Amino acid sequence: MNWISELFSGDGAAHTMLLLALVIAAGIPLGKIKIFGISLGITFVLFVGILAGHSGLSINSELLEFMKEFGLILFVYSIGLQVGPGFFASFKKGGITLNMLAMGIIFLGVVVTLVIHFITDIPMQTMAGIMSGAVTNTPGMGAAQQTFLDMNGGVGDPSIELGYAVAYPLAVVGIIMAIALMRVFFRINLDKETKALNDTANQMDNVELISIEVRNPAVYGKNIGYIHHLMHSQFVVSRVLRINANNVEIASSGTILNEGDKVLVATPHREKDTVSTYLGTIIQMEKKEWEVLDEQLISRRILITHSHINGKSIRQLNLRNTYGVNITRINRSGVDLIAEPSLPLHIGDRVTVVGNEAAIKSVEKLLGNQMKRLNEPNLMPIFIGIALGVFLGSIPFSLPGIPQPVKLGLAGGPLIIAILISIFGPKYHLVTYTTISANLMLRETGICIFLACVGIGAGGNFINTVFNGGYIWIGLGFIITVVPLLIIGIIGRAFFKINYFTLTGLMSGAMTDPPALAYSNAIAGHDAPSVSYATVYPLSMFLRVLCAQLLILAA
Repeated sequence: MNWISELFSGDGAAHTMLLLALVIAAGIPLGKIKIFGISLGITFVLFVGILAGHSGLSINSELLEFMKEFGLILFVYSIGLQVGPGFFASFKKGGITLNMLAMGIIFLGVVVTLVIHFITDIPMQTMAGIMSGAVTNTPGMGAAQQTFLDMNGGVGDPSIELGYAVAYPLAVVGIIMAIALMRVFFRINLDKETKALNDTANQMDNVELISIEVRNPAVYGKNIGYIHHLMHSQFVVSRVLRINANNVEIASSGTILNEGDKVLVATPHREKDTVSTYLGTIIQMEKKEWEVLDEQLISRRILITHSHINGKSIRQLNLRNTYGVNITRINRSGVDLIAEPSLPLHIGDRVTVVGNEAAIKSVEKLLGNQMKRLNEPNLMPIFIGIALGVFLGSIPFSLPGIPQPVKLGLAGGPLIIAILISIFGPKYHLVTYTTISANLMLRETGICIFLACVGIGAGGNFINTVFNGGYIWIGLGFIITVVPLLIIGIIGRAFFKINYFTLTGLMSGAMTDPPALAYSNAIAGHDAPSVSYATVYPLSMFLRVLCAQLLILAA
């Protein structure tokens, strides 16, 4: 029976995989247990790992380091693919304000961390771990570890992991507490906040279909392409009904508008008044009335699944001249976009096409429209991206005032490459699309492996650390969690008049904390917190990783 003893107490690959699997399998269901309505989720894997490490179970140090870094890379790369397409868009319009406030939360957290460091003389690497736990940011802790290893010739500091593990549980509670305190402090009425959101819905970029009768002499005899050039507004003329005519004409850039023509236009809500005023007068003519006028003309959504379409613009496809159809809207990741001729199409986009039945069937064959194709994994771009991320993360570069060269590391490098490749990959016909379920599987697998390794590595010294002064770290972490949230929360509400539900998503996103987002969504009853969370999450994740590294470099 020596093989059983070897399996549970050895240091080979079989022992490593068995221990990691058991820790993860136990941690996931335990993480679903709620205490006062709050659960730690998948992070509970960390504490099961700590328990295993404290019980004397261990993994060969080289294998442990490899599995930990591999899990971290999978996690941050999947995060980058998820948030990448909306990364630059998050800086537009109101997103600038939200991201600036999120940056305030992040940098205030760093300031509080530095103040505590100078007052208590706790080592900076320990404070980096406490800060990462206090803001519930696992990649930041991983980046801090990697940077410390690089600076010290491969020798790590367990206090980074211990500080993270000690501070994390109360941080989850602290974020939710700060959200609740904001509600009490400003005497928030949830019904009024919901009504205020609905009243400002016209500020959103939702695409609308409106019917307009051409009554502006300035556009008589002009083609749609020329009018579009003059207006510099986002709109697409889908169909035209000539005066005294009984059939509908599909519009193109060369279609000439005359007095009395009726047009069906797709435009963002914010452009509605501009477009309607320039073309003529809005008329009450529903989409169904347009369809009745010409029964052969139909509107259908088509899913892009053919790889050769990836990255091509609507203009390049030339569907109007080739098939006699028009693309009026594109739905990408749940967001409707105006079908500008220069807009590149991505695999996974759903395009709204207007034309006759036969033409639309031909376009379906061209674009794919086969859901089964999207279920096939595109593994090559993932591993190319990981390779480039590791390469980028290993490049040393200098920053003013820091004597030690900086590296993005195995957290920062893959994260940046994933964001860039998800944005620019389609332009070079690189298929970066992954289904939500595939991305989630990759991400959760990576973070589970990482947390299990961190817990097992830190478990041997965890209890001794807590009872020998480490309990103070819990209180310090709570200060790092709550103080920046309350300060920026008050500024956001009092000075920027941000809706409470938007503010809760901002606070959750700046802390990259899913449990806080779940709490915010529960009290809101709608997706306003999720929208602001997604707006600030990409930049917040990047800055959290960078700040953790800079703290180590400043030590």
